[in-house]
Amino acid sequence: MSRTETPRRRISPARRALPEQQFLGIAIASGVAIGPAFGTREPPVEVARHKIAAADIEAEGARLEAAIAQSRKQLAKLRARLSLLPEDSQAEIGPLIDAYLRMLGPSRLIRGARRRIAEGLVTAETAVTEEADAIAAAILATPGDEGTGRRRRAEEVHEIARRLVRNLTRQPYQSFSGLPDGAVLIAEQLRPADVALLDPSRIAGVAAAIGGREGHTAVLLRALGIPSVLGAVGVAEAVRPGAVVIVDGTSGVVILDPSEESLAAARRSVAAFARERARLGRLRRLSAETLDGQQIELQANLELPRELPLIAQSGAAGIGLLRSEFLFMNREDLPDEDAQTDHYRTIVEAMAGDPVTIRVLDWGGEKELEAFTGGFMLMGPGEANPALGMRGIRLLLRRPELFEEQLAAILRAGVAGPVRILLPMVTSLAEVRAARETYERVVRRLRRRGERLPEPLPPLGIMIETPGAALAADTLAFEVDFFAIGTNDLAMYALAVDRSAADVAPLYDPLHPAVLRLVQFATEAALRTRRGVSVCGEMAADPRFTPLLVGLGLRSFSMNASAVPRVKQAVRGLRADDCARFAHRVMERGDPDEIRAMIEAFSRAEA
Repeated sequence: MSRTETPRRRISPARRALPEQQFLGIAIASGVAIGPAFGTREPPVEVARHKIAAADIEAEGARLEAAIAQSRKQLAKLRARLSLLPEDSQAEIGPLIDAYLRMLGPSRLIRGARRRIAEGLVTAETAVTEEADAIAAAILATPGDEGTGRRRRAEEVHEIARRLVRNLTRQPYQSFSGLPDGAVLIAEQLRPADVALLDPSRIAGVAAAIGGREGHTAVLLRALGIPSVLGAVGVAEAVRPGAVVIVDGTSGVVILDPSEESLAAARRSVAAFARERARLGRLRRLSAETLDGQQIELQANLELPRELPLIAQSGAAGIGLLRSEFLFMNREDLPDEDAQTDHYRTIVEAMAGDPVTIRVLDWGGEKELEAFTGGFMLMGPGEANPALGMRGIRLLLRRPELFEEQLAAILRAGVAGPVRILLPMVTSLAEVRAARETYERVVRRLRRRGERLPEPLPPLGIMIETPGAALAADTLAFEVDFFAIGTNDLAMYALAVDRSAADVAPLYDPLHPAVLRLVQFATEAALRTRRGVSVCGEMAADPRFTPLLVGLGLRSFSMNASAVPRVKQAVRGLRADDCARFAHRVMERGDPDEIRAMIEAFSRAEA
């Protein structure tokens, strides 16, 4: 019997009479679950926003401190449960709990809530809610190569604020007591802390009406390996306790009271998914090589150190993009050179000789990092569009002491294994030359200090993520050692589309001919000058796009760890010569829809 299906029972005529209901949501964790529904609801958090008298400031402060203490105790109990979870899940959930605990310390959230109580004369729950909203808004307004990290950080702030408010108002939490073995959990919404309470050996699947693909809840469900669908609007209201339910975490469909035909199809999917998982697992130790002998390098992106176990399991050949922003988040001071060195060295050592590409700090926006002291503003006054402002290499060249400290830490960590240094948001030759001068100056200083440095020195490369960099790639190539093409930002800037803005998001299309030609131009410039070139945007993680990218000449891909096995499977079924001919045909087309149809047809033919 599959783990995702409860023992088969005879379906009564009464149950058959109930009409099947289907709900379309967001596929979160692959697999199909079949079992009885267990519904749960969390009472909404209600915050009465009203003023207090000055004489009540001390009492409100005491209420806040009591809620902080209670929240700490709750998180300590949650941490104690981690030993019962799979090792991968511990690696994902443990650091998240650590982040929550840090926010319950002398963080911006707590300091701001105390200030709002004293200066704004509001209740503790009002102060916490308003401060969390302000911090989350500042995080979401900060540009970056992907919105995923920003949304997760904003979610962390709101999650700990909700915990504080529930403790302040003594409102109950969602309860999972009485959850039977093999049940499918149906909820309006699941918080990350709720998911941490789930036992993957007992629960068959999860479906919720609210949630997205990239939040902490989704990440934890994937880590636990529970077939899951989020964003299935209406499912929580429609479910009856004990009703048979199918959760298809691959297609994003939830079926209540399934027909005999749907049940039979779901059982076939359970068996097929088990076979597919076993096949992908065997790929881990196989090379990413095309049928005609072309080696393709598949590496993983790393946003947080807790993702290291997932990278090890994926079979990735190193880290193609380590986003160093995690070192600067949720702290009141900047990490010094020694602290950064320790973090980088730990990651480099964990990769056991596989290369690690570290992108230096890519930060910017209309709000300053909490750790940036001294009144330094990341944006100039009145700057309306942070995505076009002071970020990436522009910021680092403006703050040479910050840049030099990070370069020094990476160089020192490079003794533990092969590293490469990646510069973000480059648009001009002058920026590259200034960065190279800074790099060489740091090398000289470390040698005078007697520090041991890697030999040869780590290569210095640049992100190709703006049309300016792509179109100047033939010139930039002579000044750098490698390119990393970031297709997410490249498409955003080329098409003038913010994917997070609902009214224009449909216009975001990495298959737009303009985007593809920028990728082609940059790739060909690197190949002509014998510079390394990789692609690290969402296109790299989609096996449907693999033939086109290989055909354009790309031989190095970096993606989220979970995508590595499927892209490797795609690579091993391709011939590089066929891909080159296919890419030539695609680049002759000017209609994105036509290009998409060609890609789908080629993928089906190769499957």
